[in-house]
Amino acid sequence: MKVTVCIGSSCHIKGSRPVVEKLQNLIAEENLGDRIELGGTFCMGKCQQGVCVTVDGNFFSVTPETVTSFFEKEMKAKV
Repeated sequence: MKVTVCIGSSCHIKGSRPVVEKLQNLIAEENLGDRIELGGTFCMGKCQQGVCVTVDGNFFSVTPETVTSFFEKEMKAKV
């Protein structure tokens, strides 16, 4: 599974750093590092929404407050 988080300026202001850190921790806690590739990219063109995240090409808007439920539903449940 390929997960990409926007680290551009707009998403950075909205909390991309804590989102990335939490995803890194959750992936490690669940021992999914060999099944989930986490990467960063710059602007995805949806700056009006939350932190932009793609999972295998599907777009999601995530916040530091919703990242755990996002991980459970969109990542962990699908690997």
